[in-house]
Amino acid sequence: MSNFWDTVLLILMTFVLVAYLLVLFQIIVDLFRDKDLGGLSKAIWFIGLIFLPFLTALAYILFRGRGMSERQLAAVHDARAETDAYIRKVASAKSPTEQIAEAKALLDAGAINADEFARLKAKALG
Repeated sequence: MSNFWDTVLLILMTFVLVAYLLVLFQIIVDLFRDKDLGGLSKAIWFIGLIFLPFLTALAYILFRGRGMSERQLAAVHDARAETDAYIRKVASAKSPTEQIAEAKALLDAGAINADEFARLKAKALG
């Protein structure tokens, strides 16, 4: 029976360790993400995480938890805005018909010759 409770305790302690490590890494990421916090303050928090890790992590969450969540939301918002801008940029690419029309206008203007027009037309179609 003792072996069963040892296993339960091991599972529980493993869960607590993994949860603590996730919180610790989130705090470290937040320290580097925060632009308002000075370098000395960041160093003090980091040293505190090394020498008194549990107390420092608890203090960080209590005192800076709201700002931590706001910075995370801002990072997610920025990433989404960048993704949306990229999608709009890619989606606004010219259609093959528009590319061929532009190539034809260049051919008519004498800027390119017939071989270059054929290459641009093949590129637009294929």
